[in-house]
Amino acid sequence: MKLKANKIHKPDISSKKDFPIYVARVSAGFPSPAADYEENKLDLNKYLIHNSAATYFVRVTGDSMIDAGIHQDDLLIVDRSLEPKDKNIVIAALNGELTVKRIRIRRGKITLEPENKNYSVQEVNEDMQFEVWGVVTNVIHKL
Repeated sequence: MKLKANKIHKPDISSKKDFPIYVARVSAGFPSPAADYEENKLDLNKYLIHNSAATYFVRVTGDSMIDAGIHQDDLLIVDRSLEPKDKNIVIAALNGELTVKRIRIRRGKITLEPENKNYSVQEVNEDMQFEVWGVVTNVIHKL
């Protein structure tokens, strides 16, 4: 899956919009009685962005990560300050093209793995231009 650089956006943390958050949790099973008690205000910047200077958004094209819950046109929140660890989902530049994949780091070898059986695993070797552009921390998509 290719991600185009013109679809990368920095977060705007200057605008502050707080949304109500309620103490009662919502059941994903059978409904339960809920209290209409507002706990606090939720600032999505504080909830989703931990290092604003190192965070950017990127829109997804393609379906190679569909089994990880990442779909066409989803918005990914990416943190460049995080060190990529085995099994993280990352934005990587591989031979000049951006991709989103699960990084696997095992016995000194790096592979980029799709989350869709229709795509193949890409082993990174020393002949390739490779750089991790950040770790995906959240995905935003419409239902």
